[in-house]
Amino acid sequence: MTTRPLLAVLTLTLNALVWGLSWWPMRQLDADGLHPLWTTACVFTLATVVLTLMSPTGWLHFKSHPQLLWLVVASGLTNVGFNWAVTTGDVVRVVLLFYLMPTWSLLLAWWLLDERPTRGALARLGLALVGVVLVLKTPESPWPLPQDLPDVLALLAGFCFALTNIWLLRLQTAPESSRMVAMFSGGALMAIACALLATWTGVIPSVLGGLLGNAITLTVTTWSPWILGLSIAFLVSNFALQYGAARLSAHTTAMVMMSEVVFASVSSIALGASTLTWRVGLGGGMIVLAALLASQTHTSKDTTS
Repeated sequence: MTTRPLLAVLTLTLNALVWGLSWWPMRQLDADGLHPLWTTACVFTLATVVLTLMSPTGWLHFKSHPQLLWLVVASGLTNVGFNWAVTTGDVVRVVLLFYLMPTWSLLLAWWLLDERPTRGALARLGLALVGVVLVLKTPESPWPLPQDLPDVLALLAGFCFALTNIWLLRLQTAPESSRMVAMFSGGALMAIACALLATWTGVIPSVLGGLLGNAITLTVTTWSPWILGLSIAFLVSNFALQYGAARLSAHTTAMVMMSEVVFASVSSIALGASTLTWRVGLGGGMIVLAALLASQTHTSKDTTS
């Protein structure tokens, strides 16, 4: 434990605050004609350029650690799925489904790391899945299946986030600067690839439409402050996460990071972007509890090993 635990907790809270409120500027840009895929591409491209200028050696280790490319893909798709979902869907549902991540981590660790789950782990898996059923179930749905694209994107983003964490564990020997470059460049590259594919297939409108539909100068001027602000916020939140997570136990880190659910829920309900029902509240509580129990178990194992 660090001699300055309060500062570490505050930095982690800042990280959770940034991600918990990121839906709002994303929606502002979407309303101004910039789809969240293109927003993600712009924000993470700018952040990658800044990181490269700060630490140009971060790219040099990709040759000696080719698995960093998997981190590029996994972290990039995490941001693509989460940002798209939280911009177009019910924020509370999206965040809760995203936090199914510990369940995906359990299954991926079983597959990729050969870590067989214990009875307790399977019990937590069951608790989380019951929570997901309650969150997904609505009076109009005969079966608790994902209702729309944001639900699917949130689940896929949580899966990719779990996969990101697995690759971070396997890449512990890679320099931190290289891991950060991989994660931010992944957000840029995957967003650009998905945006181009979605535009080509007609799933999303062309970014040129937003430009040509209004005065180009006015549109870019409107978008630029939001993109710059988000880039700075994500960079600061990532550095805050690196600082806090390195100085606190895994359980404490997980508990503080869960405040993202509170920030996202309170802000979205207050601004009318979400509706809180008893099913979402109860199911979300089960998902969060399963995540916290999982983090406590990992901390106990790390302490006794």
